[in-house]
Amino acid sequence: MPLRRSAAPIAAALFLLAAPGARAAEHEPAAAPAAAEALARTSRPADAELYFITPADGATLTGPVTVRFGLRGMGVAPAGVQTPNTGHHHLVVDAPTPPLDRPLPADEHHVHFGGGQTETTLELAPGTHTLQLILADHLHVPHDPPLVSDRITITVE
Repeated sequence: MPLRRSAAPIAAALFLLAAPGARAAEHEPAAAPAAAEALARTSRPADAELYFITPADGATLTGPVTVRFGLRGMGVAPAGVQTPNTGHHHLVVDAPTPPLDRPLPADEHHVHFGGGQTETTLELAPGTHTLQLILADHLHVPHDPPLVSDRITITVE
């Protein structure tokens, strides 16, 4: 009988050790379909154009700096709203163009305007700064082909 009592706790421990791994494997998400769906890209009209209304490239300004976004051939829609031939603006400040085949980052260098805004005011330190616009779809993924403005350089005094 003592053998049965000592074997029971060992069997229970082995069951508990094996169970979490088995349960974790059952609930692991399938990564491939989610990744493929996240990278789906929305088409756009070939003649669409994205540009800065203000400021002009090479401008010298005093802060705060008002930036107005221009868009031709497409419409503006808030993030999360999937409507053909629309998107929302993203402003790249003092950073290189991010990868254009995935959702755009959101940080102090990559500003999202998911409410459909077409202008903003920036508090920039004195010095030289670069700005670039990117239009993205309802999921913050640039269109196919990407719609990207020219990069402009401004100086803030």
